Amino acid sequence: MIVPDHCGAVLTIDLDAVAANYRLLADKSGKAICAAVVKADAYGLGMAKLVPALAAAGCGNFFVATIDEGIELRNVLADVSIYVLNGPAPDSGPVFAECRLTPVLNSPWNIEAWAAYCNGRGNPLPAVIHIDTGMSRLGLSLRELEDLTAKPERLASVKLAAVMSHLACADEPGHEMNRRQLTSFRRALTRLPKTATSMANSSGIFLGADYHFDMTRPGAALYGISPIKDGPNPMAQVVRLQAEILQIRDVDTPLTVGYGATCQVGRGGRIATVAAGYADGYLRSLSNCGCGFIGNYQAPVIGRVSMDLITLDVSKIPHDAARPGVMVDLIGPSQPVDEVARRAGTIGYEILTGLGARYRRIYSGGKA
Repeated sequence: MIVPDHCGAVLTIDLDAVAANYRLLADKSGKAICAAVVKADAYGLGMAKLVPALAAAGCGNFFVATIDEGIELRNVLADVSIYVLNGPAPDSGPVFAECRLTPVLNSPWNIEAWAAYCNGRGNPLPAVIHIDTGMSRLGLSLRELEDLTAKPERLASVKLAAVMSHLACADEPGHEMNRRQLTSFRRALTRLPKTATSMANSSGIFLGADYHFDMTRPGAALYGISPIKDGPNPMAQVVRLQAEILQIRDVDTPLTVGYGATCQVGRGGRIATVAAGYADGYLRSLSNCGCGFIGNYQAPVIGRVSMDLITLDVSKIPHDAARPGVMVDLIGPSQPVDEVARRAGTIGYEILTGLGARYRRIYSGGKA
């Protein structure tokens, strides 16, 4: 494929694949409502484009991390429910009310502040209470929950929309933490007024109906990351990242490649310099272990990934296939995002959310 419009690299995002992934996850969620987590600009892929595709697929509930993300999402869609996972910031009550955002209350301080704001308005506003059952991150500890339920008047001004928790090890179905957290969550629910409940993330959906409760909250799986640690990925691939070959160097005497001279190429080798680097989210940890694909030909990354460029060994690829102007698949059909993450020693989440702003972005399918 020859590079379109002379741009250095192209990121293609398949909106139909996102919609198909949502429908699969909704089906796997059984009787539970399937929400969508679209924080971090829909995992780096563009909230403004992906959220309408998810809504068209039937999603009416969205989770973001921050109030700013909630405001941005409300400007995209007027008639959906939006939950802010990081909770209300100081004095943010009026913005939550105006934009019809529902805060997740993660601490006694959150609850007190939200109750005080609702009291001042004279009417309760919806909120979600988060119970920490094992992540030791956000959420009420079990001791804090006991303190809260000992004084139920503290919730009198809060319209309880749901109670949620979050799984730590859902991608490992046999991990004892899953059952332990489920038991803790069920115990916590007996201490609170009856309301909607939510626990399962992407991987949690695949743990079965016990974990679904009333609402599931998939995130990464929507964007093609596998929710199953061992086994084939059931999700459709959403992203394809291609970068242009800028130059081919024929090696007639042995030479080193890149910063630090970490790789040597012998006589008869060919080196392709490609327009992507760690400034674009192609991680430096892929130095000497990543790869690209030119058609069906695999080309190893040789030398260190630099800010704007990577170098590939194309010695075994026909000259007419590997030439300046040809696009190399860095993420694509032959190498999905999870495989790139494995080579980089990280997870697909980091790869997606790190994809830079310099790519030309093409949205296919949907109403793009």
